[in-house]
Amino acid sequence: MNDSFELNAEPRQDVGKGASRRLRRQGKFPAVMYGGDKAPENLTLVQHEIRRQLENEAFYSHVLQVNIGGTRKEQAILRDLQRHPYKPLILHIDLQRIKADEKVRVHVPLHFLNQESAPGVKQQGGSITHFRIEVEVSCLPKDLPEFIEVDLANLHMGEAIHLSELKLPAGVEITDLTPDHDDPVVSIHGYKAPTEEAEGAAPEQPTEGGTE
Repeated sequence: MNDSFELNAEPRQDVGKGASRRLRRQGKFPAVMYGGDKAPENLTLVQHEIRRQLENEAFYSHVLQVNIGGTRKEQAILRDLQRHPYKPLILHIDLQRIKADEKVRVHVPLHFLNQESAPGVKQQGGSITHFRIEVEVSCLPKDLPEFIEVDLANLHMGEAIHLSELKLPAGVEITDLTPDHDDPVVSIHGYKAPTEEAEGAAPEQPTEGGTE
């Protein structure tokens, strides 16, 4: 992982809806950090600092360094994010502490390569369907990938790439991949134009004497 993210947080004693509203009027918002064999800890983060970092896709699947009160540091991953329904505001963030020797489960984005040049698209005129845009992986924090590449360079019409075909870094597993569960990730299919008969067909009418 090439990117590095630091969050500057302050301990928070004042909790509740009223306290959260006061924080947001100050350009801040509440957060909680839990896990790692420690008690949950209430924190305060600054809106504009976190919104800027959220613009980077890697933030969502990266180990974050949380600087607390300028006196200590914790490593964590983003577990949950709540946004205001229509204002550009973060309402709350959940952070999960990590330990270097314990695996984490994180949703990692998929990056699709060579979509326009895939044989099923460029030569056969097919259309691409994405069944997934991310996968949940399990790995040690040091092995956590920012994204997983899905290369369509050799994908033809009627073909698909499944979970089992994704190229994963060493030490990384897809959590919901089993011998009996291997979902497609992306496929190329043809356009199915409606037939004239189907276009002009009238709805079937009941005949006299039919059953009630």
